[in-house]
Amino acid sequence: MKERSLNSTDKKVIDLFDELGVSKNLAKTLMYISKVDHCRSSDIERGANLRQPEVSVAMQQLSDYGWIEKTNQKKEGKGRPIYIYKLTTDLDDIFDYFQQEKKQEIQSIEYNLKELKNLLDEKKTSN
Repeated sequence: MKERSLNSTDKKVIDLFDELGVSKNLAKTLMYISKVDHCRSSDIERGANLRQPEVSVAMQQLSDYGWIEKTNQKKEGKGRPIYIYKLTTDLDDIFDYFQQEKKQEIQSIEYNLKELKNLLDEKKTSN
């Protein structure tokens, strides 16, 4: 596994995800894991400059979305299992997911604003 760190473009992407309401830790994890074929959580910690609990939460979110695959790496002896993670969804598809989610939020806001305006107009005419 070749470790890669996040570059300036990755950091801009992370900032934009953050502006859109995606947690920075999730965005960092996503950007790191998208740069490698597979990795361990310790690789993500170093490469994305995150702490272990932050990586665990982000990996659980990616798993909930169905965007990663987790396999158990066989090791000798006792101790905690080591998992290998692989991104299974293309970044374009992940972008499409967030884009659609934000479009739905915009539609909901526009609908609520229209309803609010109608109710306020009705209130004015009924007084």
